[in-house]
Amino acid sequence: MTAVLHAQELGKRYGRRWALRDCTVDIPAGHVVGLVGPNGAGKTTLLKLASGHLAPTSGRISVLGGPAGGQEQLARVGFVAQDTPTYAGLTVAEHLRLGARLNPGWDAALARERIERHGLDPGRRAGRLSGGERAQLALTLGLAKRPELLILDEPVAALDPLARREFLRGLMEATAEHELSVVLSSHLISDLERTCDYLIVLVDSRIRVAGEVDELLATHHRLTGPRRDPGRLPADQHVVSARHTDRQSTLIVRTDGPILDPVWTVSRLTMEDLILAYLEQAVAAPRRRPALAVVR
Repeated sequence: MTAVLHAQELGKRYGRRWALRDCTVDIPAGHVVGLVGPNGAGKTTLLKLASGHLAPTSGRISVLGGPAGGQEQLARVGFVAQDTPTYAGLTVAEHLRLGARLNPGWDAALARERIERHGLDPGRRAGRLSGGERAQLALTLGLAKRPELLILDEPVAALDPLARREFLRGLMEATAEHELSVVLSSHLISDLERTCDYLIVLVDSRIRVAGEVDELLATHHRLTGPRRDPGRLPADQHVVSARHTDRQSTLIVRTDGPILDPVWTVSRLTMEDLILAYLEQAVAAPRRRPALAVVR
């Protein structure tokens, strides 16, 4: 399947600090992708590189088959930043006119329909809108340019639960109707569980795991049993995280094969379990040998 985003050894450095490093990932078309990681992991940097707002320090990145930030790509990519940017002094209607002027593929009918559906007064200035209303206006601007890829950088972080639910509902309706590919960054795992079918976990500026959610959940398992050294597991069972008491071990492992050892009680993971396992692995990494610190 065609990749909407391809990054190869991608890196971005500010002075001596790497905001993103050695990032290699392919995101296939037709998915709603959840990008998750702690603050400072590099999520916003990756999304700004993809949308052409930043240039890489190392490696390369392509979007929709061409260089990120190229004129053709800019017309085919929608971007909604974390603060759902709007111009406080412009009215809703003026935002739509500005969008039509700046975007050759602008869908005026779609913009008007969304504004009416969400009860936004065309004559009201954006600075007088609620947080949820501004988020819906920003999403409308992103959707009405009719992008093939929509990039959302924590667009619901500051919204109350009702406004967040309405925003995500509108996003999923638009995704289904217009067959968009979406990359959604969020700290809220519950939102990702409701909306995403592809997952990327980014920690310490590096990709820890990426793949379709169903496949990741099918190949990751929780093993609970008598305390045991994880190094004694079969070679095809990669240990993602391990917890031990005096008598018991609880391991999260990744494997494509069956788990045949009867000593283990095997249980399924939720998306939250999966994400937290990789975050815990990153926290524990400094105590391990460097070769085990990164999962590619």
